[in-house]
Amino acid sequence: MNESSDEKTPVERQRDQMLKLVTKGFYNELINYGVRKEEILRVASHLLDNLMALEKKPEGIQYYNRIFRLDTVRNEWAERKQLAVQHVTLRPLQPSLIIKVVEWLRNPAFRESFVPAFPEKEVELQKYFTHPTREYFGIYYEGRPVGIVGGENIDPLAGKLEMKKLVGEAGLQDKGIGKRATFGFLYYAFLILNLNKVYIHSRDINIHNISLNSRFGFELEGIFLDDLKVGGKRQDVVRMALFKSLWLQIFSP
Repeated sequence: MNESSDEKTPVERQRDQMLKLVTKGFYNELINYGVRKEEILRVASHLLDNLMALEKKPEGIQYYNRIFRLDTVRNEWAERKQLAVQHVTLRPLQPSLIIKVVEWLRNPAFRESFVPAFPEKEVELQKYFTHPTREYFGIYYEGRPVGIVGGENIDPLAGKLEMKKLVGEAGLQDKGIGKRATFGFLYYAFLILNLNKVYIHSRDINIHNISLNSRFGFELEGIFLDDLKVGGKRQDVVRMALFKSLWLQIFSP
């Protein structure tokens, strides 16, 4: 007999929620790729074929500890107020960089990916980034500014913040810049600010996005159904969180 939802442990309920989320995201991606609704059952059949063909089960999450360790970060915070992860450097956000952020946010794909969206005008962004509950960095790739990463809703008492990131310079996506900026900022949050928890909100409810976040150690914390209205359509929002103890466990030498 199947267990009722009340009899399941918190971990089992979280896994159920994750599976529902992944299934919904996978379904939406299939539709976006042009798969017709009547073909979904055929896709499910092919998935079962692939499952039966596996010689062994997957070994779990492949963390980014094959790429990053704590000593990967060049910590020059005390001397120069900067952190470097290989060819990517983080420095406190300068006012002169905000005009570039305005340009990057003109791309709807970037602007609409944030929860909530950033202000679009330069003066409003200046006020936004200097708010005492926020701290942002410029992301520099080989010496030139290419994006921003930072924390919002910084709560030193509770030891947590919300992370946001944007690699906006054209042609520089999918080069590993965002991964290195993320790892550098997590280093700052956990080892310099000594926070306990970093969390993220995302509109990108898809398997790829969840997988990338999981490789840093983020775990699903909740799903907010129909939480936003964008372009006349309701969208779900995913929240994932990472704790300092797990991050150190994964990335310590």
